[in-house]
Amino acid sequence: MPVARKMRRAAAGAPGVVERFAGMGSALAGVMFLWSMLSPFLPRQLFELCVGRFLRRHGRRLAGLMDPYLTVTISEHEGDRMRLGDVYDQAKAYLSHRKSAWSYVAFEHPSTFETLAMDPAKKKEIMDDLDAFRKGKDYYARIGKAWKRGYLLHGPPGTGKSTMIAAMANYLDYDVYDVELTSVATNTDLRRLFIETKGKSIIVIEDIDCSVDLTGKRKKKTPTSADPDEAAHRASKDESATKVTLSGLLNVIDGLWSACGGERIVVFTTNHVDKLDPALIRRGRMDKHIEMSYCCFETFKILAKNYLAMDAHHLFDDVESLLHDAKITPADVAEHLMLKCAAADADEATCLASLVKALEKKAEKEKNASEEEETVVDE
Repeated sequence: MPVARKMRRAAAGAPGVVERFAGMGSALAGVMFLWSMLSPFLPRQLFELCVGRFLRRHGRRLAGLMDPYLTVTISEHEGDRMRLGDVYDQAKAYLSHRKSAWSYVAFEHPSTFETLAMDPAKKKEIMDDLDAFRKGKDYYARIGKAWKRGYLLHGPPGTGKSTMIAAMANYLDYDVYDVELTSVATNTDLRRLFIETKGKSIIVIEDIDCSVDLTGKRKKKTPTSADPDEAAHRASKDESATKVTLSGLLNVIDGLWSACGGERIVVFTTNHVDKLDPALIRRGRMDKHIEMSYCCFETFKILAKNYLAMDAHHLFDDVESLLHDAKITPADVAEHLMLKCAAADADEATCLASLVKALEKKAEKEKNASEEEETVVDE
């Protein structure tokens, strides 16, 4: 059990301190006097060597008194056979843990599967899959696979992909590691980032289709510009660009390095799944593909309950009918339902009427676009 200790301030004129500095001054004066007597009889090289060694030694001591940090040099190899030293390995492991490339931010996103705007049957399927993964340590070991799982969330903007990730993290009580590929210089740096992640974590790469070029295809050669400034600008741009490749990313998420640790979920999000290389999203890497689609009536009812605290209204029938003809994202629906919070005089009926009007406009617009397309095909 810790014992409290009292801290007392030393007296300013303590005799021990005064006598110590007086003794040091006398000793230093004696050394200087003796050196002045012997220096004319010593060779110049020996003189410079002794003086240099004396100044370096006592200079380091003087700097150590003023510098609060201590520098310790540990050799990488030891012995005659250049064997790696155990102390070096332990120091490297300690410093690698202390100088992590990740920065900590408290995760306080309120999204849950209960409030997530999605078809209830689809939500239950995802939750059951997450439960099976969380309890599958022995199963993954038995079948000889790394304890990880990949999720590909794809769909138009505003369909709740980021909200889905937050709901997954809150449901599993996992940490979230957000990787921005454009800020990673090389494949080695990317591998180091993944290795430093802990278990019970979700590693997220959002908008992977527009982060870096991961198509795996060779770039076409562009003609050399006659303008030297333009050529220099292009060269500097290429040098500053990230060198993360498709092969490097595949090796990290599904290669030998993926087995370093367990209970990790890798999530990719994209608005254009057709732009991704098939090798990147194949089953086994992205095990479960989840389409985050436009708002359906079941999704609307969840949003109405979240934003308006209501389960039924006579305008619900109009919304259900219009949702069959109009494509609208859950984010757009939520914007109309938030009118109650934005305007003091807005009520539930006003919000629903605003949504119905927006759906009618979208349905008319999509109908006209479809008719124009049919006319072009006929011609």
